[in-house]
Amino acid sequence: MLAKILEAVMLVCFGAAWPLATVKSWKSRTAKGTSLSFLLSILTGYVAGSAKVVLTEGWTAFLMIPYSINLLMLSANIVLYFRNQKIDRLGEAGQSAKTV
Repeated sequence: MLAKILEAVMLVCFGAAWPLATVKSWKSRTAKGTSLSFLLSILTGYVAGSAKVVLTEGWTAFLMIPYSINLLMLSANIVLYFRNQKIDRLGEAGQSAKTV
């Protein structure tokens, strides 16, 4: 039981940064400084951890709550990465059109 509690604490602490990162990505409107490979590697870790919980304890395990929240927040960050990348491309195209 202690191992489950410690894993939940780790997930909550690690996941506390995702809402802040989501707000920053939304407000900044740029993908500069954001690494898609980093986001995808974290996503892979959450999927693996979730799979471990489901395989060992089932879908009703309380650990699925923090895993699910973190996966949702991380997914929002990935969506914002692509939105911001598009904004960056449009800005660069507009900038180069203005300078020509």
